[in-house]
Amino acid sequence: MAKPPETMDPQNWHRFFGASANNAAWQFAEQVPETVNARELLNAAHTAAWHWEAVGTELNSMRARMLLAHAHAMAGLGRTALQFADEMRAYFLAAPDTPDWELAFVHVVHAGAARAAGANAEHAASYAKAQAALAAIADAEDRAIVERVFRHVPAA
Repeated sequence: MAKPPETMDPQNWHRFFGASANNAAWQFAEQVPETVNARELLNAAHTAAWHWEAVGTELNSMRARMLLAHAHAMAGLGRTALQFADEMRAYFLAAPDTPDWELAFVHVVHAGAARAAGANAEHAASYAKAQAALAAIADAEDRAIVERVFRHVPAA
């Protein structure tokens, strides 16, 4: 973990804790769902979102919602997972400059949230889009990062 900022400026602390909680939550998110402590995952995801809401841009906020969608899906909270997923998907699909890796994450997370919510048609559509988006990622390292999360999203 990085060293905390040596200033009393709350903005720096929000950035530090937002990034730290975000990184911790994504580490949980890459684990086999049955091994994840749902409380720790949800705490980390909500902590990250709260700090990014205080100091982040709209992009930071939407990335935090993506993480919340994934965390809620992993915790079996399908209704809220799909709400977060729908919101962040609308944002990223409307943005003309969404990078290929992030677009793949959008579909991966939406597929997982739809599955957790029991929205089978939405799950199938997002899963297919996730597969196509994953194949379209130009950078192999970026693709590997998305694959670490996608491998835990059930196909059906």
